Amino acid sequence: MTVFSADEVEHLHRTALRVLAELGIKVLLPEARDLFRAAGARVKDDMVFLDAALVEEAVAKAPKAFTLHARAPLFDMTVDEHTVHFGAGAGCPNVTDLERGRRPGTLQAFRETTRLQQQFDIISKLTPSAEPQDSPVHIRHLETMEIMLLDSDKTPWIFSRGRGQVEDSFRCVALAKGLSDDAFCEGAHTFTVINTNSPRQLDKPMSQGIIDFARWNQVSVITPFCLAGAMAPITVAGALTLSHAEAMAGIALAQIVRPGAPVVYGAFSSNVDMKSGAPVFGTPEHLKANFGAGQLARHLGLPWRSAAGTAANLADSQAANETQLALWGALLGGANFIYHAAGWLEGGLTFSMEKFICDMEVLQTVAMALQGASASDDEIGFDSLAQVEPGGHFFDAPQTMERYKDAFYEPLVSDWSNYGQWTDAGAVPSEARATAIWKRALAEFAQPAMDPSCRAAVLDFIARRKAEGGAPLLD
Repeated sequence: MTVFSADEVEHLHRTALRVLAELGIKVLLPEARDLFRAAGARVKDDMVFLDAALVEEAVAKAPKAFTLHARAPLFDMTVDEHTVHFGAGAGCPNVTDLERGRRPGTLQAFRETTRLQQQFDIISKLTPSAEPQDSPVHIRHLETMEIMLLDSDKTPWIFSRGRGQVEDSFRCVALAKGLSDDAFCEGAHTFTVINTNSPRQLDKPMSQGIIDFARWNQVSVITPFCLAGAMAPITVAGALTLSHAEAMAGIALAQIVRPGAPVVYGAFSSNVDMKSGAPVFGTPEHLKANFGAGQLARHLGLPWRSAAGTAANLADSQAANETQLALWGALLGGANFIYHAAGWLEGGLTFSMEKFICDMEVLQTVAMALQGASASDDEIGFDSLAQVEPGGHFFDAPQTMERYKDAFYEPLVSDWSNYGQWTDAGAVPSEARATAIWKRALAEFAQPAMDPSCRAAVLDFIARRKAEGGAPLLD
């Protein structure tokens, strides 16, 4: 889907370059300003002004495709214009479920949400769904890495919260795979999300995250969060122009540090409720922003990240509607990474266990639909058509009998029984069915296999770094 003509896309792109050249971007990290200056940017105090030629030359060095390597090769991710990868809701300070209610995130909640992500193959990579507030910040990265690396063999996520924490996390991932630092840097094994501080600012942790991930050849998903009417102009075109400028500035920094460093063009633009200032999702403006962001990403030739989401406070029909509308905006816009696609509530303030399960149904259905269909002679089944008389049925046709056991998608949560059957079975609503599913998934969880020496190396490193005091956050 598109919302702009080719000429309009070019105009948006040129205007974004003009923003960077004439208005500049505030960069709070001196190291990042020095790198920009060495590359030819004009720096005045903490403002960086980037000429169009500098930006376009740097952005052109970013790879159009790369592979993100998981501990289990089954979960290796090809990232290019032809692939779609779903991620669960991330960074939520609270969690909720029908049995325990809404509560602050803990390490136990982080462990549970990690295990749920491991149990469902439609989730390509891990996200930190619940922020574990009972874990001290100087060792939180170590405790969460231990959970992600032992309880999953998918690609782990790393927060960019300071060089010490990032490098500790890199070494944990390398040890889990038995890799030296040099071997680790030869491929992409983990990723982070870099959020600019719209409008036109890169703070210290995000700037340092771009630098560190580029130096180690790991993936930065550089994502402005431009809410129209709040941190961005109130129009879709204005918000996307700002978002595009900020994304290009971050991508340029990564390529200045290491030409060819893997990056993902991020765009997460929606609007706010002008009565309260709160972010909203699944709106017409959100969908149009996704369509336009996809056009701008393709203009650069880079894989791009979008997101679903909802402002609903419960896993109800509003949550389902907004999430699915946002999801289809991202899909039809051509997104390659779709974050917050499962479990996200309250604009990211809460992760819902029941909603995660209900969203699994949607993502699995979408994935199967996107696989396409065949029109071979065997699929068409002319012989089967010939065997059934007019007015008959195909229930016992040979083609049906050969395929009926696995011909169609079998629902995870949906109940297709009629009203009488549903009533006789206890009239269980979908949310309660979802509760039973997540509880069963956790009860049946088993840690994936891991080389014992690698496991010991990870645990020894984490224990040593915790004893040494961990690593502070970067202010």
